[in-house]
Amino acid sequence: MKIAVVILNWNGKALLEKFLPSIIMHSQEAIVYVADNASIDNSVAFVKTTFPSVKIIQNKSNGGYAKGYNDALKSIDADIFCLVNSDIEVTPNWLSPIVKTFENEPNTAIIQPKILDYKQKTDFEYAGAAGGYIDKYGYPFCRGRIFDTIEKDKGQYDNDKAIFWATGACFFIRKNSFNNLNGFDESFFAHMEEIDLCWRAFNLGYISKYIYKSTVYHVGGATLNASNPKKTYLNFRNSLFTLTKNAKGAIFLLIFTRLILDGIAGIKFLLEFKLGHIIAIFKAHFNFYYNLPRLLKQRKQLTQKENYYITKSIVWRYFVNKKKVFNSL
Repeated sequence: MKIAVVILNWNGKALLEKFLPSIIMHSQEAIVYVADNASIDNSVAFVKTTFPSVKIIQNKSNGGYAKGYNDALKSIDADIFCLVNSDIEVTPNWLSPIVKTFENEPNTAIIQPKILDYKQKTDFEYAGAAGGYIDKYGYPFCRGRIFDTIEKDKGQYDNDKAIFWATGACFFIRKNSFNNLNGFDESFFAHMEEIDLCWRAFNLGYISKYIYKSTVYHVGGATLNASNPKKTYLNFRNSLFTLTKNAKGAIFLLIFTRLILDGIAGIKFLLEFKLGHIIAIFKAHFNFYYNLPRLLKQRKQLTQKENYYITKSIVWRYFVNKKKVFNSL
């Protein structure tokens, strides 16, 4: 199988300098690409000079994660795309168990490795952990991470398992599957576009998996950290986009319930004196209303499938029932 490891970059020279060497060292069976989103620093020149084996793709604009990868992948000839954040450190033989799974399981279209915290290597990392799931109202969570509760890696998730979504921090997908799904939804810009893609894949019968023998370490928040209201805006807005497009059922009732739950999240931010995040939720909702006609049109063109969630409300289970870890759900 031809594997392309593709790192999306935007003004990320420092991250490339720190993390690109581990990817080059441990990815000898793959071709490594840096897809640059119209950076204005000297990161492209740095890569060309320092890592001449790395191929460069230069996008004409910064279209975020979604458009950035859509544009870059059009010019790459490979069987498997591996999309890697620029703040990922990989480990020896990280590719082998994933390639074997693709070779042995033709129905598996998407895979993620174990994602541990670069700063605290005994802990799972927020963005993906040991594989993602979703509740009825579109709230994502992971084996190893529910909301802000992050588990230590004690081997409790050392089993290969079908999951609902794979993290975009380190995301493997067959090229033909990516093309059949028409890539990422570029209206997302960044955050949750991989969940939308995995949900569309699930609705068409594709399988996503977590492969525990492949491990990477993720810094997280290198582009936008959790304290940035823009991240709150994108997460709340894009989650509503994803729910509206892909959820099976009475969609307006689902949306109404979800808006109430978002309002409760806003009250929590208010009690924490996080005014910027409250404003971000309002902006996310107004942008969602503006885009609702387009999303409903997309919904009619897509397939929706039942039984997409493993728990009805992760908000209720976490905050009311005090179920803080995945294995207690």
